[in-house]
Amino acid sequence: MLADLDIALLLHIPYRELENRVFAALAAAGFDDITTAQARILQRVGPNGSRLAELAEAAQVTRQTAGFLVDQLERGGYVERTPDPTDARARLVRVARRGLTAMPVAAAVITDVEAEWTAHLGQRRMAALRDGLTRLREITDSSL
Repeated sequence: MLADLDIALLLHIPYRELENRVFAALAAAGFDDITTAQARILQRVGPNGSRLAELAEAAQVTRQTAGFLVDQLERGGYVERTPDPTDARARLVRVARRGLTAMPVAAAVITDVEAEWTAHLGQRRMAALRDGLTRLREITDSSL
């Protein structure tokens, strides 16, 4: 059965499991108001902030959708809009206090999952998986 699965599904299944575990941990820590769509925007906010158009492109959604999701994240205290110091007409989306508090919760789950996967696959296979996925990013990630 597993041999019959295509690469898309083989990539999706472990990601979905990791994502479900992250959302469960976030909910248990009191961050139960964030959706998958919002998280996909939030995780793309750069360390110095990002413009809405950059977030839309990175998340592969329209500017209107990104704006709607940023509005929701802002109401939840996860992000804030601030003036862009390089362009007085523009605004940056930055991670706000609640977002900064949620990030270590998600990061801890990801660390745990990576450790489990490494224990299951072994160091060499996990390193090869990481290397292969990193190399695929060169041809699949338009933000590079």
